[in-house]
Amino acid sequence: MALDGKTAIVTGAAGGIGYAIAERFLREGARVMFADIDVEKGERAEADLQKLGDARFVKADVSKRLDVHNMVAATIDAFGDIDVLVNNAGIVHGAEFLEISEEDFDRVLAVNLKGSFLAGQAVARFMVDKVNDGKPAGAIVNMSSINAVFALPNQVPYSISKGGVMQLTKVMALALAPYGIRVNAIGPGSIMTDMLSAVNADPAAKNRILSRTPMGRIGEPSEIASVAAFLASDDASYITGQTIYADGGRLPLNYTVPVKSS
Repeated sequence: MALDGKTAIVTGAAGGIGYAIAERFLREGARVMFADIDVEKGERAEADLQKLGDARFVKADVSKRLDVHNMVAATIDAFGDIDVLVNNAGIVHGAEFLEISEEDFDRVLAVNLKGSFLAGQAVARFMVDKVNDGKPAGAIVNMSSINAVFALPNQVPYSISKGGVMQLTKVMALALAPYGIRVNAIGPGSIMTDMLSAVNADPAAKNRILSRTPMGRIGEPSEIASVAAFLASDDASYITGQTIYADGGRLPLNYTVPVKSS
């Protein structure tokens, strides 16, 4: 098992992609501390994940420094180590650019981008201390999106935050490379999660997604989890500062849009 004996933190893991990552890590032999802001959902997930291995739930709002500190402390108290961090927690808010409020903009950026920074910095500090004590370095995986490259006019802060995560990944990778700590990101395309369920339930909207996805289907959370497991493992020992896009071929597609008549 590629992650046998390692300790991982996965944020936003009470459901969706985060849950799938926690599940895959457990199957790969890791011990997992997973965080979420939804306590009820988190406790249900904990009961299910504990059937696969040593999984613990901690409530945490990653946009708050104290919550991040407590999450890291809880992991060290429970397992005595941190080898992997997956910054998966993220939220969306749909609104047109001319109408989105400052509060909603700030809220999305605080979770998606600032949260990745806060958790990444806190865990990296622990990992650097480990390296200075002669122990093996760790790996950090951030969750970006194809919308770090593309843009959605009605998902303003989400698109901006994911572009920021892509750049944060590069900055962290360069800063932490001297310590042997690897930092990479995953850029999912359309994945079958609760976040996508409303779109998927609309036949016209689903058709639009499929029309721009060469592989002709929506991805599964387990397919993103497999990328996270690879990046967290020693199999990816010479990969850092990269974003791996798992999008069914969408990014390479140069499709057309209707042209207005003159």
